Amino acid sequence: MAYTSFVAVGDSFTEGLNDPPIDVTGAAPGQADRFRGWADRAAEHLGRLQPGFRYANLAIRGKLLDQIVAEQVPLAVEMKPDLISFCAGGNDLLRPGSDPDLMAKKLAAAVRDLRSTGADVLLFTGVDPRDTPIMRRARGKFATFYLHIRSIADLYGCRLVDQWSMQGLRDWRAWSDDRLHMNEHGHRMVAAKVLDVLGVPSEDTWRTAWPPREDVDPRAKRREDALWVREHLVPWIGRRLTGRSSGDGLAAKRPDLAPLDSAGS
Repeated sequence: MAYTSFVAVGDSFTEGLNDPPIDVTGAAPGQADRFRGWADRAAEHLGRLQPGFRYANLAIRGKLLDQIVAEQVPLAVEMKPDLISFCAGGNDLLRPGSDPDLMAKKLAAAVRDLRSTGADVLLFTGVDPRDTPIMRRARGKFATFYLHIRSIADLYGCRLVDQWSMQGLRDWRAWSDDRLHMNEHGHRMVAAKVLDVLGVPSEDTWRTAWPPREDVDPRAKRREDALWVREHLVPWIGRRLTGRSSGDGLAAKRPDLAPLDSAGS
């Protein structure tokens, strides 16, 4: 299918943290530090195949599932694109007391609304968190939620991007310094996987085989871990304890379904 329009819905993963833009020269005010990400990369590729292709990215970092369902899903339904990506729940699962079964019911209802527009819907499992600080303690909850997502994709005829099977994403070279968000290499792999799931040929591959890494001095590793705790873990815990979000006060980077090369794209 030749897609003519695409709306991306979600949190920091879909917003594109921490994949920098290609060129910030002449960027509009507030856009110079905008991230690119897998969704922009996939949209750029789809746009090269379809003249007049339109794209919106409603994702905002730090958003919880309920917020995404309430604030972004209705906008995506109203826009009526050919293709909608929907990835949410990761921030919820990191919070104590989150219930993956209840979350799945809310996600299923939102997927039903999105599919009712006639759009193809992309759903995502996440990466196996067993190697990830913080997240590995909640591995059982993540796995349960991702199994629900697979079932929902099957039930509603959605396309599934299974990141759990992407072994290349289990290498730290695909991740940024905060160890929670992918870097350019990770986002490029996800974009390639998305295009593969859509049946769209791409010059990139998601089956990345990393070259062997040199042994790391244990003392250097301890220094890296201490730096990560100070610069990333402590601020993250502080936001959770005070009810703040990294996305507070931020707006979507592409709030309108507009041609890919339009102003603000």
